[in-house]
Amino acid sequence: MPDLAAFTVIGGFDPEPLTTHTFPHHYLLYALDGLMALEADGRCWTLPPARAAWIAANQPVNVRIARRITCCSLLFSPGAYAAPGHPLRVFDMTPLLREVILELRPYGPGSPDLPPHARQLFDTAAMLAERLAATPSQAWMPSVRSDILRRALALTKDNLTTTQCFEQIAKAAGATPRTLARRFADELGMTWRQAQRRLRMVHAVEQLSDHTATITEVAFATGYNSLSAFNAAFRDFTGQTPSDYRAGIRAAAA
Repeated sequence: MPDLAAFTVIGGFDPEPLTTHTFPHHYLLYALDGLMALEADGRCWTLPPARAAWIAANQPVNVRIARRITCCSLLFSPGAYAAPGHPLRVFDMTPLLREVILELRPYGPGSPDLPPHARQLFDTAAMLAERLAATPSQAWMPSVRSDILRRALALTKDNLTTTQCFEQIAKAAGATPRTLARRFADELGMTWRQAQRRLRMVHAVEQLSDHTATITEVAFATGYNSLSAFNAAFRDFTGQTPSDYRAGIRAAAA
């Protein structure tokens, strides 16, 4: 890697299975398009363009890419920038930080040096990432070990708006209800119903980051037929109402 205080890496990445990566720089990981999954410390996050990850140097991270993505990420030298306050934090992206990242696209690893205005923009990006990471995304799931449970969670996520029952999920995943229930208890420490509710809230957080959908539309898209029930569930999950959560994202971009 070049001996620069900071630089940008932009490019496409092909699909890959779960692979461990360790970065020698502090890393602001951001996907311009597509979707990747991150796993670390027993947690799993999806990383669409509505989110970014702020990762400390030498922190192992497991990455899965389902389809080709385009990333535009910023790397910061540990010799020039203080370590993030936490080894890894995923947070909701704001329009302001996104614009700063895009403005830094010309300053790749081959840059001979950073002009003063570019260094100031990198400083701003690091400051914004640290500030936003102080309120990390709650849209995560516990990591899973078995293929059966992974299939069951995928089926559950794909059917959030249906009335599919646990027995149907177990059959489609290739397990008996008793075996699958044991997998949920052993690997996630929760029942299928609890996992389903968490998946609904994770999906809601993702949808609320996209300002084109109304809160009512988000409620229906996550399997709630009552706006009041959705509001109560979301408040229990995040400590905020959906309206307050969305307002916080907008305020962070101001």
